[in-house]
Amino acid sequence: MAQRGVILDLKNIKQGFGEEDTRIEVLKGANLTIHEGEVVALLGPSGSGKSTLLHVAGLLEAPDSGTVTIDGKNCSEASDSQRTRVRRTKVGFVYQFHHLLPEFTARENVALPQMIGGRSASAAAERANDLLTQMGLGERLTHQPMQMSGGEQQRVAIARALANSPKLLLADEPTGNLDPKTSEGVFDNLLNLVRKDRLGALIATHNMELAGRMDRVVRLEDGHLTS
Repeated sequence: MAQRGVILDLKNIKQGFGEEDTRIEVLKGANLTIHEGEVVALLGPSGSGKSTLLHVAGLLEAPDSGTVTIDGKNCSEASDSQRTRVRRTKVGFVYQFHHLLPEFTARENVALPQMIGGRSASAAAERANDLLTQMGLGERLTHQPMQMSGGEQQRVAIARALANSPKLLLADEPTGNLDPKTSEGVFDNLLNLVRKDRLGALIATHNMELAGRMDRVVRLEDGHLTS
């Protein structure tokens, strides 16, 4: 069996907030490695630092110390422009709330990040059509977010996260705002696309049933990750 490449490698990540006397250490030396094609569930109680870990992993926040390596590139000492480039080309984000642009259609919401990345409008629209169709939204391409259900909006957000063919998907409670039946359907779509494209994925969730469908589970407890 061919060895899978490492997509995300976090080493001894420490991150805190506040000043001296009131400072809270959220991450106290977190370590995690995710390989190509591996889907990992991130569990932990509210306030444990799951979102902070995802932000550090996705280069949205710089840790106080430790190293973040994405697809073989050590990003810990990269410039802001280099971090932005890695984030744009290697990482896709999905949040609990979809954050779609309300004035744009589903297709336009998915095409826009591709065009920012340099893809032509026609190629971006074609890629958007393909992704949205795979998400079961082939009949909703020209609908704006307000014309779509919550589950449909989140499917658009997932397609947008995958539009630039990232190596790593980071998702923060991606179905946490949906009812159980809709949540399961949206997660099915997400998992199918992630596995099809062999992405590395780290998905924070409170849903134990969904966590059980992933390749493995890690827990964030007292600032450390445990299996």
